[in-house]
Amino acid sequence: MKVEIYSMNDLLRTAKQEIETLWKHVPEGKHIKTADIRKLSAQLFREIPDKNIKNVFALCDEFLEEHNWELGVIAFDWAFRMKRNYNEETYSVFYGWLKKYVRGWGDCDDFCTHAFGELLRQDKSLFAYIIEWTEDKSFWVRRASAVILIPAILHNDYDGIDPFIISDRLMSDEHDLVLKGSGWMLKSLSQIDQLSVEQYLVKNHAVMPRVAYRYALEKFDKDTRKKLMAL
Repeated sequence: MKVEIYSMNDLLRTAKQEIETLWKHVPEGKHIKTADIRKLSAQLFREIPDKNIKNVFALCDEFLEEHNWELGVIAFDWAFRMKRNYNEETYSVFYGWLKKYVRGWGDCDDFCTHAFGELLRQDKSLFAYIIEWTEDKSFWVRRASAVILIPAILHNDYDGIDPFIISDRLMSDEHDLVLKGSGWMLKSLSQIDQLSVEQYLVKNHAVMPRVAYRYALEKFDKDTRKKLMAL
């Protein structure tokens, strides 16, 4: 690994200083905007001395070890910027981050709708692993099993991926955020294949949790939503 420890610490120190500066300009009671963190991320990315994928992922790991929201956004953004360099080792790295560093819906959605979702879009064979996530003890991993499909779905590039398998397996999940993630995935699919989603909802309306059901309906036209909500 060519990035020296000094380089890692230097970038991390700079990132912390810049984040502190951003906070000084945030009105009381407000939060730093994600867009501002991504802008900072782009600036810092240009400063990485060696953009070999192993070096960049090592830096991402250093940032994630801080367990800080802003630094996590930067780490996941850098991981996404390396999308043209993903390889057979990337799944293990990303899955390790999902299990070790993600602890809520925000981190889950950022990571899975960008870097991790792009990896799945590039390698559909990974769907076999995603199916297993639906039984994970951690709710954010179960939510991830649905959310990670969204990039491939919205790109209409999901051959070999079956969103309904995930929805079926999450149907009886007890966590509200998992059900919302499943509904979000179906909502995305309705933008690409509305008929299939409509047929699925009609078939499962009696057993599907209403929170997931309502999310799935959001992109339907008014008349269709009314018809399906009446079931």
